[in-house]
Amino acid sequence: MIITRKHLSRRTFLRGTAGLVGLPLLDAMVPALGWARGTRPAPPIRLCFVYVPNGMVMPSWTPASTGKDFAFTPILKPLEPFRDDTLVLSGLRDEMANALGDGGGDHARASASFLTGAHPRESGSDIHAGVSADQVATQAIGRQTRLASLELGLEDHRIVGLCDGNYSCAYTSCISWRTPTTPLPPVPNPRHVFDRLFGPADRPSDPAAAARRDRYRRSILDGAVEDARRLEADLGPPDRRKLDEYLTSVREVERGIQQAERDGPARRPGDPPPGIPADPTEHARLMFGLLALAFQADITRVATMMVGRESSIRSYDHLGLPESHHQLSHHKNDPATLAKLVKIQTYHAGLFADFVGKLKALPDGDGTLLDRCLVLYGAGIADSNRHTHDDLPVLLVGTGNGTVRSGRHLDCGKDTPVTNLLLTMLDRIGVRPGRLGDSTGPLEI
Repeated sequence: MIITRKHLSRRTFLRGTAGLVGLPLLDAMVPALGWARGTRPAPPIRLCFVYVPNGMVMPSWTPASTGKDFAFTPILKPLEPFRDDTLVLSGLRDEMANALGDGGGDHARASASFLTGAHPRESGSDIHAGVSADQVATQAIGRQTRLASLELGLEDHRIVGLCDGNYSCAYTSCISWRTPTTPLPPVPNPRHVFDRLFGPADRPSDPAAAARRDRYRRSILDGAVEDARRLEADLGPPDRRKLDEYLTSVREVERGIQQAERDGPARRPGDPPPGIPADPTEHARLMFGLLALAFQADITRVATMMVGRESSIRSYDHLGLPESHHQLSHHKNDPATLAKLVKIQTYHAGLFADFVGKLKALPDGDGTLLDRCLVLYGAGIADSNRHTHDDLPVLLVGTGNGTVRSGRHLDCGKDTPVTNLLLTMLDRIGVRPGRLGDSTGPLEI
């Protein structure tokens, strides 16, 4: 550990042009946190919930054996480099996603109940679900960071109208619920997320005014770099390197967003709006990169990411798959269709693995940022052809400061509520609501 002349607060910011740039954990902050006096507190744990739509090809997801020596299946293969950080969980059930007397609408019920453990009301306007686990965490710890939580997505959302049977589009588009009647739509535009993380809170609603201000601002980092040069005089060499690497990462994300905005006018009809890259892989890279930066600078400690909304009709032309995802999910056990689905689901796992690798590569105190995280990855539907909600595809990455025994495949027991896992994640950050939806108690993990 390096003790420098100046002890920095964990909430030190660089003042960029019309914005604030948070800092990663530096050695110079350690004494200010009390670590040098032998009263070192546990580093803060970040919670993240990543949701994938339209179920899974379960034989290509579920490992054949439990324990530490399980073999990675085709869909999980991208995560094999992170074996020691990965806990695959089988046996988890989302009972509240079943009809329970309602009609069709398994997709809507799956996403609405996944983090709430609540059966959503079958309605197009009078919506009602439950408070989601991420927002239970936010209510308890959200004031400790500049942003209480982040809700991100890789696909546009719809809140009004019916999207699955007699269920509102709000259910298929949202997994995060602040109250039982207040869904939090995921933000898919990297520019909007970037401005929320590093820009001013008062972004003009008028597009022309926003454009004028953006031209004036040029780059949030323009002013921050000057501030960083003054700060570096009080930092040791390792901290200078960390600061430089962090600002470089922010700059790379910002340039990617600017490139997407410049490419906007040349787009074809049906392409994403300006600010969202036409290349879906680049879009995912930017969004996951922003999420990693938010965790690294401790801007927030709670986030959700929807890889797609339920019933997603997105096609994956860049994978050679022009059919819609939802269409393929009704595979009728056709081998060719199943192979296409596995290709999509492996692609999603690869996007997630890239994010995990980024967290693993970022230092945080005496560990990595991944060590400070608990990241759930999964779906509210298992077999997409039959719309089942038992034995869900779920895994947990990160050890939450060593509080989770990862590196294994764990059978949780038949029909264990998935909300029990959510209770466990909340417990690791010191939040103990007693019950969440249909939970019966924390998991032993």
